[in-house]
Amino acid sequence: MKIKELREMSVDELGARKREIRQEMLNFRVQQQIGQLENPSRLRFMRREVARIETLITQRKASAATKAA
Repeated sequence: MKIKELREMSVDELGARKREIRQEMLNFRVQQQIGQLENPSRLRFMRREVARIETLITQRKASAATKAA
């Protein structure tokens, strides 16, 4: 998912997306351990997407705190 698409999502939607990706990562890691993972670079992409989502959530919380103060 592109960063532009992520920016359009609400904080709740971002949290849900993060949970989905983490669940996929768990499944991929299991596949990797048993030797069935066909595309190991997908794990790297997923890790980066989780980092992007966490960054956006942090930015939005900081922005909300600044506006509230």
